[in-house]
Amino acid sequence: MNRTKHEIIVAFWQLLEKKPYNKITVQDIVDHCHVNRNTFYYHFQDIPSLTEWSVETWSDEVIKNQVVFESLEHCIIYMAEECMKRKKALLHLYRSSKKDYFLGYLNKVGNHVICTYIENRTGNMSLIENKAECLIRYYKCILIGIILDWMENDASYDLIEFCQESCELFSGSGEKALLKCIIPQDKC
Repeated sequence: MNRTKHEIIVAFWQLLEKKPYNKITVQDIVDHCHVNRNTFYYHFQDIPSLTEWSVETWSDEVIKNQVVFESLEHCIIYMAEECMKRKKALLHLYRSSKKDYFLGYLNKVGNHVICTYIENRTGNMSLIENKAECLIRYYKCILIGIILDWMENDASYDLIEFCQESCELFSGSGEKALLKCIIPQDKC
């Protein structure tokens, strides 16, 4: 991605931290990153296309920057940390006409994070396919559900603290469920 396009995206995220999506104009963006309107339109058709590109880029960065997850709890806290980094911006997207688009990518990231953990944790072990799919879907729904609840409540509570407390409360349950998905060696 070229530098100017990146600067436009950064300006958009910064503005989204300050004001609602429907209040951001192309003029706000070009003023913020010191480019002219033609430069904006060279890179993006309009603000909705900029939004889509920005959400896709954010989700790709979250996926690319991930660490090796040691536990399902680590997955949940990782996602909470990533959401807290852009707290107001994500809340503004959630309340915007681009909500469904944003939620689609949030779901994609959540699914990827959980699948990556399962793959790393189980390595070469064989899994009972329908149970593994059920486990992935279950934990993805918990992960995304927590984030949706946080946004529905105007991000009014500390998401990371809530995730840590929830994980402590259910400590070990994810590992127990994962063990039920592994095909015993003598049955492989």
